[in-house]
Amino acid sequence: MIKSTLVIMITVFFTISCATVGPDYSKPSVKLPVKWHRADGVAISQKSQMDVEKLAKWWEVLGDPILTSLEEEAVQGNLDVKIALARIREARALAGVQEAELYPTVDASGSYSRQRSSSGGRVSNFFSLGLDSSWEIDLFGGIRRSIEAAIAELEAAEAGLFEVLVTLTAEVALNYVTMRTYQARLDVAEKNIKIQQETYELNRSKYEAGLVDELAVQQALYNLEHTKSLVPSLKTGIEQAKNRLALLLGKQPQEIDKLVDTPASVPKPPVKLMVGIPAAVIKQRPDIRRAERELAAATAQIGAVKSELYPKLRLYGSIGLESLRAGDLFEWASRVWRMGPGVSWKVFDAGAIRKNVQAQKARRDQAFYNYELSILKALQEVEDVLVAFAQEEKRKYALVKAVEAAMRAEQLARDRYDAGLVDFTTVLEAQRALQSFQDELVQSNGAVASNFIRLYKALGGGWQSWKAQDNVEERISSR
Repeated sequence: MIKSTLVIMITVFFTISCATVGPDYSKPSVKLPVKWHRADGVAISQKSQMDVEKLAKWWEVLGDPILTSLEEEAVQGNLDVKIALARIREARALAGVQEAELYPTVDASGSYSRQRSSSGGRVSNFFSLGLDSSWEIDLFGGIRRSIEAAIAELEAAEAGLFEVLVTLTAEVALNYVTMRTYQARLDVAEKNIKIQQETYELNRSKYEAGLVDELAVQQALYNLEHTKSLVPSLKTGIEQAKNRLALLLGKQPQEIDKLVDTPASVPKPPVKLMVGIPAAVIKQRPDIRRAERELAAATAQIGAVKSELYPKLRLYGSIGLESLRAGDLFEWASRVWRMGPGVSWKVFDAGAIRKNVQAQKARRDQAFYNYELSILKALQEVEDVLVAFAQEEKRKYALVKAVEAAMRAEQLARDRYDAGLVDFTTVLEAQRALQSFQDELVQSNGAVASNFIRLYKALGGGWQSWKAQDNVEERISSR
């Protein structure tokens, strides 16, 4: 009996190495452009291999130590990162569950019972101890396909973590730039309030001296009050940006005041940008990696589901001790054992398994289209930001010239007004124009910096340095 079982097991092991149902996965090939279509007007470096070290901590190029500190704080404390880490631990555990299916299971049992028979009223005891084992032989590779899918899902979860890091580092920088932009706009407004306050007081003095009429006084006053009305909304914008930063850092709003209260200007991007060719960018994007791994998992699941169409072979075995008396339980004569193969095959299910296979193939197709869509979105994002960056640079250059001209015009208008050569309307228009152009220039500086940040987010920057660490979870998690 034992010899026959061994023969069966050897035959089964040989069969296992030859049969795996379902399609084998291969990464889809996608045709990509050789260069960026909208790169004209932007000083960029298109290399086949991107500088991973610079891409990993791209915010350091901005040369703002406060921003660098915020990025470090965010990676350590952000709750979305911790959620993504928990997903990885979940996926790793589930992969272990699937791998355990390849091995036998062993159960230990023991029992005692006392019973009385109806014939003769005899009372007897029964003692037993035993080990029961079962092992499903993966004849058609269903378990191996499930393991393959679980590993792919684990890799997708890891890519999901890095996708969170890309978004996190970009959002921290964007909100930091927004805060600095509001602060710079507030500074512009306060400087203009000071100028307009002086103009108003001068007009009021002239009016009291009978040199100008009341119209000039009221015009100066409403211009001053209008500028003052901008201050509350700018301060609101500053505080809201701080609150968003606090959330990204996993802190309460008041906890980051020391980090961001130090005055600083809007960060300035470098003149030349590092942008790899499209193929290099696709390799760096964790969202594309995640979509590709989800496709691999969906493909493997087809084989796992399809294996249900075929017979299942299990090996059973048990060994134990049984006795009517406790003293005899451990005697050699009390031993019992049982072993042998078992086969089960679902011969009729009204087509449920085949329909399930079709459903899994449809899920695979969805994953494939999602993978292609993620690549197209990545290309679109980079192209959009390149256009926005180039056009905003041109706009900023024009605004610099406009501010220079407006400052000169405002000074000339005041000089001529003081000399009685023009009325106050000329001064009023010049001050309005100066304030408007200065505010637009500050916003343009913020937009240029924001486009720089969005570009490096589109390039998939911000996660590489964390992946390079073997203890990535310990570095990121505060546990």
